[in-house]
Amino acid sequence: MIDEGDFEEAPQVFGLSVSTEPDPGTLVCLLSFFQILNVVPRSVAAEVRTEQMQQIRIEAGGITAKQVSVIAAKVDQFPTVLTVHWCRV
Repeated sequence: MIDEGDFEEAPQVFGLSVSTEPDPGTLVCLLSFFQILNVVPRSVAAEVRTEQMQQIRIEAGGITAKQVSVIAAKVDQFPTVLTVHWCRV
């Protein structure tokens, strides 16, 4: 009998949404996680919404749910990050 755990999760397209304090270094740090995975994001959007908040949205394919979950957990540890959410696109 074959255990489903024997198969690696297939890469998919995920969106990562991050609310941060406005800081130019945060976007660069976020993108570095994708660089480490050798993944070029499908789209990147950063918008300063108020003097206290910046919204960053990154969509990337070719990664697994586990990879994006690890990225989100690491990003959530940044001192400038307010919230982090990810989902399948």
